[in-house]
Amino acid sequence: MPVLFAFFALFVLFIFNSLTHKLVVQTEMSTERQPNVFRTINILITILLISSYVEVLFT
Repeated sequence: MPVLFAFFALFVLFIFNSLTHKLVVQTEMSTERQPNVFRTINILITILLISSYVEVLFT
């Protein structure tokens, strides 16, 4: 189960990073703000994935 969830988590992170990249390109965001946007979204998605893994693990 942990290996399957790890692949799922990597897939989700990849999808959200590609969507974030499209958002950055479409809104023509400055290069100074781009790393902050990516970092924030990646941290939030990682927290979401960890909390869902813990819930699945203990259910």
